[in-house]
Amino acid sequence: MSVTLVITIIAVLIMLYALWMIFSIKKHIPGGLVGRHWRNLAGLILLFAVGYIALPLVGRLSAETLHLVVAVIFLLGAIYVVLTVFLIKKIILVLNQ
Repeated sequence: MSVTLVITIIAVLIMLYALWMIFSIKKHIPGGLVGRHWRNLAGLILLFAVGYIALPLVGRLSAETLHLVVAVIFLLGAIYVVLTVFLIKKIILVLNQ
């Protein structure tokens, strides 16, 4: 078994754990602004988990398609970071009131 495959399996397991955490915490998240952003984050985490699971198939793609996949992953990663920071900021502001 190659090192790349072991790392990929570990990454998939971590993402599946993250998905479990997201969906188990969801019932404790209030609606409104926080709830809406939480759903967006959960959707992105689900998308990333699917991407991690599909990662072993990426090696069979053409170079052009692979570049497009990487660009989309970077874009979604950037959106995820912005949503996470925004959600944390809103939570901090609410807690400071």
